[in-house]
Amino acid sequence: MNHATAETLNLLAPLLMQLRALPKLQERKLGTFYRTSKAYLHFHEDPLGFFADVRLDGCDFARFPVNSAKEQAALLSTVIANCTA
Repeated sequence: MNHATAETLNLLAPLLMQLRALPKLQERKLGTFYRTSKAYLHFHEDPLGFFADVRLDGCDFARFPVNSAKEQAALLSTVIANCTA
């Protein structure tokens, strides 16, 4: 599974804008977000679609599909809950 290209990330622009608005996340390069000094969220693409990897427990990444508005909303809700915990 490859990291998402800039073209793919352009398709996810509305989601990226919402992630950028979260005060505890810092986008260090396009589509790669950090929480404090650790990588927290980044995107992948493969023939099955687009996915976000999120470090929810501080150690391992969990993979979320982000192909539909519903999937993107689920990711955003999870990230918001995790960032306010």
